Amino acid sequence: MESTNSTTEDKSEVSTSGESATPPGDHPSRFRVLMKYRVLWLILALLIAVAGTFGYHWLFGKPKVLYTSAEVVRGDIESTVVAAGIVQPVKYVDVGAQTSGNLKSLKFKRGDQVEKGQLLAEIDPVLADSALTAANATLENMVAQRSVKEAQLVLARVQRTRNEKLFAQGNGSVSTSDRDITRADYDVALAEVASLAAQIKQATAAVDTARANLDYTKIMAPMSGEVVSITLLEGQTLNANQSAPNILRIADISTVTVWAQVSEADIVRVKPGQKVYFTILGEPRRWNGAVRQILPTPELINNVVFYDVLFDIPNPGRVLKIQMTAQVFIVLAQAKGVLLIPAAAIGNAAEGATIKVRVLKDNNSIEQRTIKIGIKSEISAEVTGDLKEKERVVIGEITTKGKSKSALSSRKGP
Repeated sequence: MESTNSTTEDKSEVSTSGESATPPGDHPSRFRVLMKYRVLWLILALLIAVAGTFGYHWLFGKPKVLYTSAEVVRGDIESTVVAAGIVQPVKYVDVGAQTSGNLKSLKFKRGDQVEKGQLLAEIDPVLADSALTAANATLENMVAQRSVKEAQLVLARVQRTRNEKLFAQGNGSVSTSDRDITRADYDVALAEVASLAAQIKQATAAVDTARANLDYTKIMAPMSGEVVSITLLEGQTLNANQSAPNILRIADISTVTVWAQVSEADIVRVKPGQKVYFTILGEPRRWNGAVRQILPTPELINNVVFYDVLFDIPNPGRVLKIQMTAQVFIVLAQAKGVLLIPAAAIGNAAEGATIKVRVLKDNNSIEQRTIKIGIKSEISAEVTGDLKEKERVVIGEITTKGKSKSALSSRKGP
């Protein structure tokens, strides 16, 4: 019996010791796994918090406004109409030939100065000289025939007078028929003399025409100026029977005329007497003048209507050449020493309008001011009213979000 109990107690001890036994290192391994997951979740939560904060500030952050401004300055301003122009001589003449023949010689070349009455060219005078000789011969023949007819008229007058006296005596020596014949002979002789007188006038006119044609073979300068173009050359044959062929052109460029083309939208503001100036390519100098004339006939260019505005410019140094391109400025209004702001600050406001502008203060605050617009150009505008020199007017702005400042957002003003 004792042995049996002993065995049972041993088994009980073994069973108890078996329940309390744990493999070494099991609890530290589980702790490390748990801590690893906790760190991952913590990192994920931190990333979500950062993303949420960034999104909130991006969507709901307070906006910032950056202003672009310009300073109010004092200066000069003018309102102008801009147009393209062409330089032309104020006076020119095309010299042509009034008689036909071969162009024998040209006495000048392009660019030469000529004086009125100088010989410019000569046409071969052979044909004109022959025509004059023939006209003179015809005239001389007519004069000789008139002498014959005048002698016959004298004879007819004598015979008529004698027969009239004899017929009046009534002695029958001269019949009525004889008397009538002598009267008729006298009338015929008188008519022939008158006819020849008319023919002589015609022949004289032909002589004058032939002499003029001979003179036309020497082409003289009708005015003083410069030879600007030559159309025909020596040796060419001229036919002046239907139209007068042009040989050369003389122009007086001591004074030139600028032909400016102004659009129909601007021509209503242009008036004779307005100041005007222009420049040319390659020359910084500015030429000044005044509007002389506005031609009434328009010109259609690319479906746009233009009117020619003319003004004269003295050109003693011959700097301005024919057909030069000019950029023309017609002055509508101008002012000197006035307050100016950029045209961007007033938008589309017209001259004479009263508007409000924003003024940027030193602390980056905005203040509204009332001004009146004077002369307005494409770049700036004259202003009067509640503005002072060197103050800054707002001409634009940029709105940003978020509280972080960049190099651009930290600037105040322009």
